[in-house]
Amino acid sequence: MSRAKSSMAATESVYASRPWLDHYNYFTPPHMNYPRRPLHEILRITAAEVPDRPATAFYGQHLTFAQLRDQADRFATALSRLGIAQGDRVGIMLPNCPQYVIAAFALFRLGVTVVNVNPIYTPREVLVVAKDSGMRALLTIDVLAPKVLAVRDETAIERIVITSLAEYSAAATPTSIVEGTIRMSDLLASVSEPDLPRIEIDTDQDVAVLQYTGGTTGVPKGAMLTHRNIFSNVVQTDAWAHQFTERGKDCYLLVIPLFHIYGFTVGMIEGVWRGVQQVLIPRYDVEVVLTAIRDYCPTYFPAVPTIYISLLNHPKAKEYGLDRVRAFNSGSAPLPVEVIDQFERMTGGTLNEGYGLSEASPVTHSTPSFGRRKPGSIGLPLPDTDIKIVDIETGVTEVPIGQEGELCIAGPQVMKGYWNRPDETAIALRTDAAGKCWLYTGDIARMDEDGYTYIVQRKKDMIIVSGFNVYPSEVESVLFTHPAVMEAAVIGKPDSYRGECVKAFVVLKEGAQVSVEQLIAHCETSLAEFKVPREIVFRESLPKTAVGKVLHRVLRESE
Repeated sequence: MSRAKSSMAATESVYASRPWLDHYNYFTPPHMNYPRRPLHEILRITAAEVPDRPATAFYGQHLTFAQLRDQADRFATALSRLGIAQGDRVGIMLPNCPQYVIAAFALFRLGVTVVNVNPIYTPREVLVVAKDSGMRALLTIDVLAPKVLAVRDETAIERIVITSLAEYSAAATPTSIVEGTIRMSDLLASVSEPDLPRIEIDTDQDVAVLQYTGGTTGVPKGAMLTHRNIFSNVVQTDAWAHQFTERGKDCYLLVIPLFHIYGFTVGMIEGVWRGVQQVLIPRYDVEVVLTAIRDYCPTYFPAVPTIYISLLNHPKAKEYGLDRVRAFNSGSAPLPVEVIDQFERMTGGTLNEGYGLSEASPVTHSTPSFGRRKPGSIGLPLPDTDIKIVDIETGVTEVPIGQEGELCIAGPQVMKGYWNRPDETAIALRTDAAGKCWLYTGDIARMDEDGYTYIVQRKKDMIIVSGFNVYPSEVESVLFTHPAVMEAAVIGKPDSYRGECVKAFVVLKEGAQVSVEQLIAHCETSLAEFKVPREIVFRESLPKTAVGKVLHRVLRESE
């Protein structure tokens, strides 16, 4: 056997041996049985077990699990009477509110596919998603109805259902009447007793959610997530961190948007699965979040790096009881090590980091809840989640431990494919010689000898300076270590001599002062010369997605 073949065999055996399993804690099983049940069964089971337990809290108003199920069943009945049937697509364009939970489980019950739509979308963006998905109806709040009405005639949308945030608050203000729409409250009032159709759901094949990606690329693609995909991910994440919550007794604080798959699965659906109270906050405001932490003492607070950064920089954050939160979890974007260290020093708690993507429902990795954490690592793969790292050029050859390549994932949470995009599906999902289907993430990563994974950068964000690879996240992490820096984003700028050079955008902490020259000197102490930013621009803020992920694409396009 040649040296190359011997090396290949050794590499394959490393990933196939799943070294990460040796670092699972005692309570986490490496393999599990996943329910082949539709998602609406989650609410039915929980409502039967803890009917009087508060399910949602929203501006002083609560719904119990029994009330939540009743409203979901009545809403499903009303939609069925309007002709919405199994296999249809229906959009939900709402901020975090009880109506989101009601609508999602109502649609699951009908075998209808939920299309999550960002409520800050422009009419043009709404049009793109509505046309691509072929949705027959859409639920939104009354003040956003004009966006949908403006493009309705160019879509297959037959019904626009509206509600208002005030309707489910303690104020209980009725939703205003908007011509060309139907009020959700009127639909609920029209059903005295739920009368639901009999349907059969194939949990392996029937699509529960169309989750559109491409917010950072500009090209939306609908990831088809089946009932089994999402249910499996709920079970996986529950097994990973169930020690932090007690069924029917705890509380989640959900400011991460439910229209984002992170909030949708890890927040909303898992919250119903665990029978916990969900404190729903429609828009991030640091004062509102801190007040909710003080008033509700949440057990679990999933968020994104930008939220943790803002909490760190709030002068009175410690006074609101952050030390009473049992578990913090960060996702959606890389979390700088410096932020983790500072946050844990401030709260005395543990801030875990996870990794996922829409195409995987979304979670694939997490740092151990109990056990060894490694700075900069996204942790270990979840139960029944396999990974391999392959060379960037061909996507075929597995690279040795410690070497960088494209991260590939296999597991029950991996999507069925992209909606009406067979070519894109063929690129993202590839079956190996053994018949296993792998999701090619587009992320550059490495794995250490213990099975811990480290995300280096998105392939498309990599900067090439004079033939050398520069990963923006590395430069951003160094900038974060400067005491004056609150946020940083790094892009590649065309350069006639080097091909590209490094350009940084920096947001300073309130009252902080530092010069460009000082920041460059700071970078020079930790980075090779070709990685050091040649240009630094100070900004009041950075462009972000609704979930808080910095839009590097927008920064590049501004050049």
